Amino acid sequence: MKITWLGHSAFRLDFADKVVLIDPFFTGNPAFEGERDKVSEGVTHILITHGHGDHVGDTVDLAKATGAKVVTNFELCMHLASQGVENFDPMNTGGTTDQGGFTVTLVRADHSAGLVEMGVNYPLGSANGVIVKAPGEPTVYHMGDTDIFGDMGLIAEIHQPDVVITPIGDRFTMGPEVAALAIERFFPNARATIPCHYASFPPLVPNADRFVAALDGKGIQVVVPHKTVGLRI
Repeated sequence: MKITWLGHSAFRLDFADKVVLIDPFFTGNPAFEGERDKVSEGVTHILITHGHGDHVGDTVDLAKATGAKVVTNFELCMHLASQGVENFDPMNTGGTTDQGGFTVTLVRADHSAGLVEMGVNYPLGSANGVIVKAPGEPTVYHMGDTDIFGDMGLIAEIHQPDVVITPIGDRFTMGPEVAALAIERFFPNARATIPCHYASFPPLVPNADRFVAALDGKGIQVVVPHKTVGLRI
């Protein structure tokens, strides 16, 4: 599997004949350095952790242009359908769906998930983390936006993720030290953790240095890939 960080919380997973985008926030993302058409080339699926604009991102345009299937919670799917998305697969927390060659499971995240327009909040289901499992490939857990919570231990026990994509930016998610504690306490058997949701907007921490330092000597591989280089796991 090739995992490419595309800035903020956006990732691309390449495996078998699948191209999966997670939280494809490109337009207006100051941390995105590539070309949208290039990084979305061949996309088959779009997974969205929750309904905030910096995670839904370019989903509608990409889904219309490519026909990629959108997988997210029911309420957000219905909202995207009202925006013209036709190929979608709604689900909810705890559920697993077969995407033909891999599965997607939505798990808990501690975060809000509404769309704010003109000061009015429209709830779009729950915030989630996403588990991606494919035969012969590492299991990937994208935490979405979240705080630390004790049931991460159950997520680790049930899904045994090999790669944990972890928000570290603070203010809207865990900060670096708490994120490191989450990995150390609940995912010590993961092959790697990849930090995200930082170095994009000024209120967020500017780099992953504190996260890396907090896990130094803990026996856990921290991978901080450059946004234009894919990591093979």
